[in-house]
Amino acid sequence: MLIDTHAHLDMPEFDKDRNEVIKRAQAGGVDYILTVGIDPESCRLAVQLAEKFAGIYAIVGIHPHNAKDVDAVSYDLLRTCARHDKVRALGEVGLDFFRNHSPREVQLRRFREQVALAREVKLPVVIHDRDAHRETLDILKEEKASEVGGVIHCFSGDYQMASACMDMGFYISVPGTVTFTKAQTLQEVVRRIPLERILIETDCPFLAPVPFRGKRNEPAFVQYVARAIADIKKVDFETVAEVTSRNACSVFSVKEGTPLKEGTPLKF
Repeated sequence: MLIDTHAHLDMPEFDKDRNEVIKRAQAGGVDYILTVGIDPESCRLAVQLAEKFAGIYAIVGIHPHNAKDVDAVSYDLLRTCARHDKVRALGEVGLDFFRNHSPREVQLRRFREQVALAREVKLPVVIHDRDAHRETLDILKEEKASEVGGVIHCFSGDYQMASACMDMGFYISVPGTVTFTKAQTLQEVVRRIPLERILIETDCPFLAPVPFRGKRNEPAFVQYVARAIADIKKVDFETVAEVTSRNACSVFSVKEGTPLKEGTPLKF
């Protein structure tokens, strides 16, 4: 069993062949996909996909790129989505000081608010952190994110940061970049941290792994992430698939080996 813990199946890159993409994932051994909302409309679509497909769960939140557009209505929507039986985390939320599509002070405020919201609705939180490692750690500590735990998505920090995140109960999610020759820091993190704290993801349609680098990514390619981790840690692929799937089931409250039921349509 493989679980792609972070995909964006609602994005327009999949509009022409979304059903085929999901079928290819299933044929490639991917049992479950977590599809992630990044703004109110994306969250609605993520929930609708989870309602339609038995093997899909949803994660809902406001991405730091969209932090400038958050209002009370946005948070009401997230609370509504959080009650759905196939929504299993709040995210992706956090900080992106590389693109800075939203002002930094707005990102920091919205990040704090959404960690607090995750604690309110008692869901784990999925974190986006790009070029904001110190600030991310500070907010996770100050807002008591350890009470719900969660995932550092598309991890880009070093071993020290990984250790600090794991101390707060977070899992480290490894994307397709681990297959890149120059991704030595990430590879070192994978080498040093326990397999029991690692998740695998595609972040599709972005960050396709070798041998598909530069092309559209999709959930079927998550196997290449697992194979890279197996090579780095010198264990077999089956062990990586088994342990990372068990980790994902734990953090997202999925029962191993139990087919997902399609959800009840949610009225927005």
